[in-house]
Amino acid sequence: MKNARQRYNELSSHREQFLHVAYECAELTIPTLLMRNEGDALYQNFHTPWQSVGAKGVTTLSSKLMLGLLPPSTSFFKLQVDDSKLGEDVPPEAKSELDLSFAKVERMIMDSIAGSTDRVQIFSALKHLIVTGNSLVFMGKQGMKVYPLNRYCVERDGNGEVTEIVTKERVSKKLLGMEELDDGPNDDSKGDYSGSKDVDVYTCVKLYDNGWRWHQEANDRLLPNSVGKAPKDKTPWLPLRFVTVDGEDYGRSRVEEFLGDLKSLEALMQAIVEGSAAAAKVVFTVSPSSVTKPSSLANAGNGAIIQGRPDDIGVVQVGKTADFQTAYQMINILERRLAEAFLVLSVRQSERTTAEEVRMTQMELERQLGGLFSLLTTEFLIPYLKRKMHTLTQSKEIPAIPKSLVKPTIVAGINALGRGQDREALMQFITTISQTMGPEALAQFLNPDEAIKRLAAAQGIDILNLVKSVDERNADQEKAMQAQQMQSLTDQAGKLANAPMLDPSKNPEALEAVSAAVPALQQPQ
Repeated sequence: MKNARQRYNELSSHREQFLHVAYECAELTIPTLLMRNEGDALYQNFHTPWQSVGAKGVTTLSSKLMLGLLPPSTSFFKLQVDDSKLGEDVPPEAKSELDLSFAKVERMIMDSIAGSTDRVQIFSALKHLIVTGNSLVFMGKQGMKVYPLNRYCVERDGNGEVTEIVTKERVSKKLLGMEELDDGPNDDSKGDYSGSKDVDVYTCVKLYDNGWRWHQEANDRLLPNSVGKAPKDKTPWLPLRFVTVDGEDYGRSRVEEFLGDLKSLEALMQAIVEGSAAAAKVVFTVSPSSVTKPSSLANAGNGAIIQGRPDDIGVVQVGKTADFQTAYQMINILERRLAEAFLVLSVRQSERTTAEEVRMTQMELERQLGGLFSLLTTEFLIPYLKRKMHTLTQSKEIPAIPKSLVKPTIVAGINALGRGQDREALMQFITTISQTMGPEALAQFLNPDEAIKRLAAAQGIDILNLVKSVDERNADQEKAMQAQQMQSLTDQAGKLANAPMLDPSKNPEALEAVSAAVPALQQPQ
């Protein structure tokens, strides 16, 4: 059986072509994302692009993807009762109460995400996806970790499902508690680590029938306490792809799709910069037969008087400024195309992100990137949510949710914005009924209690001690009726007392009517 190091070397041969393109894409955008010969030196110089369009495009698209996948103002998922279970295991009248409880659980999960470094690591993973097309996310107990393409290898089956992952990283022997570990086989041809304080640590992750299993090796030896396992649908290892090609183990990047434009822009910007530097250079010439000495001209200060003839002195000019116009025009065309490709279009300055802005961003992403949301939902959001709920349930930070009754649903994309979409759909439904059938139809056909519960669940609001119960409303209504009745009797008595026709001096029967009304007012209701 092959060890982790041998398996990594075997799988890395299938990765070379993707890694070569990834290096090229990184050098034209953000070189620090994926550097060649990483780890050979304490500080490594990297290629600096002549243009910043690529870096700006990657950062902008990553930010918009982050806004579309994990909106800061709402939940990217929804917990709801399986409709097939309604009427059997769950009474239909209890659905609203369950939605309110699920909304509370959602807030607990989102608070846990907000309190961690997940968003920072996810943003880094998205940049790797855009530039290199691949990224590996590990959801450990200490937080998330992102592996670039040059630190891991994957193998997928015919359906594109991952069956094996092998990672490689340099770790200090002291950190591993293995300072006495002897130097083992060295497979790195780019550097000699014999006698080094660091060691190559390989992590081998495999999928079996009963779930995922992994272990770590260093110098072909199994590291103690490195064996782990996880259910098949709750793995902490998430290998992500940006664009998939059938039959390939690795993905393609957005930068790769526009690599030609980036190369052209890079060459033109280099030519413009170097040409502008040459055009800005000032060189004076002096005629060989001139009485003007070059040294006197070079040493003369501003306003100095020297001996010579002005006709003997000339200035060398490049005179190629007009030739730059063609390059400038082509640069403008390339920048505009790349701005459209990476969604560097409109930037709205605001203190907070609104739901409408998130929706517009998601529509823009869906229109420009096609089925990207579907891929990232399948390979990232769903496994991420399942793993997150699993870890929070294990640590008892959230209550256990029965799998048979509750179905978590990802609602990232143009069709929904978390539970905020439920609110808008409900409000639109109520407005439509009111406009088409009249306000009277609302009171006739809609249940106000159910509508308030659903609106609160859609908003993620806890209605405990906020919305009055049916008993409380009945008690208030009874008190209001008693007060109204008391006021009516009081007014009636006043009218009887002030009416001339009931004046006791003129009508003795008025006294009897007033006396009969006053005791009625004094009786408790």
